[in-house]
Amino acid sequence: MHNLIKMLPDAIANQIAAGEVVQRPASVVKELMENSIDAGASFVQLIVKEAGKVSIQVIDDGAGMSPQDAMMCFERHATSKINKAEDLFAIRTMGFRGEALASIASVSQVELKTKREEDELGSLLRMEASVQKANEQVATPKGTSILVKNLFYNIPARRNFLKSNPVEMRHILDEFQRIALSNPHIKFSLVQNEQETYALPVEKLGKRIVDLFGKTYREQLAACEENTNYVSIKGYVGRPEYSKKTRGEQFFFVNNRFIKSSYLHHAVMSAYERLVPEGTFPFYVLFLTLDPSHIDINVHPTKTEIKFDDERSIYAILQAAIRKTLSLNHLIPSLDFDANVNFRNPSGASGAIPSFSGANSPRPVQYAWKKLYEGLNDNIEAFERQSVADPATNLFNETSTTIQSKANTWTAADSLAHSNFQVIQILNKYLVVTLSGGMLLIDQKKAYQRILFDQFSENLVKKNGVSQQLLFPQILRINPADSVLLEEILVDITDLGFALTKDLEENYWIQGVPAGIGEEDGQNLLEGILEQVKNEATDLGQNHSEKIARILANRAAIRFQSKKLISEEMSGLVEQLFASSNPSYSPNGELISRSLNEAEIGQLIG
Repeated sequence: MHNLIKMLPDAIANQIAAGEVVQRPASVVKELMENSIDAGASFVQLIVKEAGKVSIQVIDDGAGMSPQDAMMCFERHATSKINKAEDLFAIRTMGFRGEALASIASVSQVELKTKREEDELGSLLRMEASVQKANEQVATPKGTSILVKNLFYNIPARRNFLKSNPVEMRHILDEFQRIALSNPHIKFSLVQNEQETYALPVEKLGKRIVDLFGKTYREQLAACEENTNYVSIKGYVGRPEYSKKTRGEQFFFVNNRFIKSSYLHHAVMSAYERLVPEGTFPFYVLFLTLDPSHIDINVHPTKTEIKFDDERSIYAILQAAIRKTLSLNHLIPSLDFDANVNFRNPSGASGAIPSFSGANSPRPVQYAWKKLYEGLNDNIEAFERQSVADPATNLFNETSTTIQSKANTWTAADSLAHSNFQVIQILNKYLVVTLSGGMLLIDQKKAYQRILFDQFSENLVKKNGVSQQLLFPQILRINPADSVLLEEILVDITDLGFALTKDLEENYWIQGVPAGIGEEDGQNLLEGILEQVKNEATDLGQNHSEKIARILANRAAIRFQSKKLISEEMSGLVEQLFASSNPSYSPNGELISRSLNEAEIGQLIG
């Protein structure tokens, strides 16, 4: 019999590794710029064409490489950062695995120019799909220039999975911002399609933040600093009143390495408890410095996830540092920070350190039965009053299609369609519709989501969304990465009824918002849309417009979650729901209503 197991060729092994290390053009940007930082560069320039799909070039004035090192850097697991296993727990450089350049070279065409200060001539290497095409000496400045062209040219399936240019460029901007934030002592430049987007001089962290995110950040920054024997924390947090509905402006750096940590984010949010509205996120850029032996960064190929040997202490110290900063800025009552920090989870204490490692012990539930009847009398009285409908809900006062038009999709439809139904509201959240043989329970927020979704979807198809003009135009304050994403969805949101203009400084101004969304601020509404689009960026494709309509419907329906309705509004809501495209399910796929016959009702109280 023939042997089945064999060694993979290096080219295939490199392509497999590239699947983890090089996921998109932004991955290449991250790896190349981090190599420049490790090389001691004082100036790093990033040049991008067509969101990195055509080319990505990183030029630095770092230490450079010898001719031998220039050849070795494209070999797998070739690195100058570590020599033995123990070095993994004493890492202070950005890279250490020796996989990045080998992976990049396996899925692209790479041109490397590099020269050390003491050498007269530098080295030029050209690689294509891990194969060396040229190796010669050339005149070149001190430092390194790496040009990556035609990413994934030899793996068409991977290239087809790349998103549109605005989406990919947003990811590149994210990586650039993270590296620029963590290295304010280094000069950076970003050139996109031959236009310079950023020119960042050497500066202090606060000024770097303002240069990256805009002048409005100058007035919202509060300095944060705390030093202990275990960890040192410094950076800036945003004032609560400037919190946004979009994420993406929350940055943790551990030993100057950007990381993602929901656990540490929870520590920050608990410090802001009751200071920011629910669903909003404060700005923060925080640097944690501690002995490398206390962390393990060899957890994930992207190196954005790390493990601490004492996570709970980090949580408590970080939370206390944020609260101290907010207190010193007179944003919360003064606290006594001279007392010893208790790292144990205080039972029942507000902002207690959560445990993510096990199930919490169940607590007895006390069912507040009286709440079932709160507002019931008010709703019965509403049937007897003749009131003027809320102008914000005139959407449902228009001529509606008869309930019978969609009756065949509902189990209780026959009873509704052939009788004068009555409806009452419970807890300002649910509608109870009386039927001849039972009742129908409707979630009013989900019903509004379905009706608004149908309306917005029709606006997108017909491109006739009605805009409610603002009395005073409002500047849209978003970071450059979100501006790129806004360009991607601009046509859709315009069709929905948003009216945006751009001034000479490339700032967007909100001139109008879609009619029927209520009193929500245009800035908050667009921030929420951008946030949800970012969270679903991997799913954006043929149903792009449909997702925008669903996001806006979800946002617009929030105001009806606990809204008291008068009788005309309740009846109109039920009729509009039955006339919708799918009365049974919300655009999120959630069940809108449930019918109960007489027997089922009897079982509930029997």
